[in-house]
Amino acid sequence: MEHKIIKTILISKVVELIASEYKVTIDEARDRLYTSPLIDMIDDDETGLYGQSAYYSLSIYESLQKQ
Repeated sequence: MEHKIIKTILISKVVELIASEYKVTIDEARDRLYTSPLIDMIDDDETGLYGQSAYYSLSIYESLQKQ
């Protein structure tokens, strides 16, 4: 089952968090998210990441940036 609405809300919130945390525009934050591996993880129903909080997703984003 796809969870499009939940994913859309999560992605939107993660973009806002990235913008706030890294002091960038929403457009820059969106670009950062969509060029990171996290976006594929959110889109993959098998990971279940779509059901986690935006803050948890942000922590994954940050750990992926350190790699």
